[in-house]
Amino acid sequence: MLPDLDSDSGIPLRETVAFTAAIVPMLLIHRLAHLGLSHEMMVVTGGLSYLLIRFGFFSLLKKYTVHRGMFHSIPAAVIAALLAFLLCTCETAPPRYFKAGAVFLGFMSHLVLDELWSIEWKRGRWKLKQSFGTALKLWGNNTFANFSTYLKLAVLAAMAFADPIVMERIENHLHRGKDVPRIAIENIEKIQNIWK
Repeated sequence: MLPDLDSDSGIPLRETVAFTAAIVPMLLIHRLAHLGLSHEMMVVTGGLSYLLIRFGFFSLLKKYTVHRGMFHSIPAAVIAALLAFLLCTCETAPPRYFKAGAVFLGFMSHLVLDELWSIEWKRGRWKLKQSFGTALKLWGNNTFANFSTYLKLAVLAAMAFADPIVMERIENHLHRGKDVPRIAIENIEKIQNIWK
């Protein structure tokens, strides 16, 4: 549903924004609890985020997006996945990767289906509709939209990379890497002792 946030028609856009506004506060519950907010403040924050997305974000989308613009692109799919990763908080990384991957796959399936529907069989031969190539793209015709999309992508990627869970995994991986030469030397010495 996310790629259709740039839809010009009222019903798909309204329903998608309403769904997004309802789901985001639920995704934020663990993050808000992790910040130490009371139950009352979590309800207030969830309600405010719903209103902000439902009405503020809705009006911004209608004003600044074009149907089949950069919302219908591969970078937008990565942005949606990064947002899902950042909104969801868990004690371990795999559930967050799973949720981000699910958002990415859902977004990409929409884009792929849009591209497939832009090919039609007419009068005994294949014909490409005007919309062909507008979904699975890395950049669009508008330079500002391209710059804005890749700027958002860079900022969200930096935020995801700086996330404590990601940093902890990197530290653990690097720390394990330091032990590899020592462990290798110990194992080589054990093998040499066996052959002596």
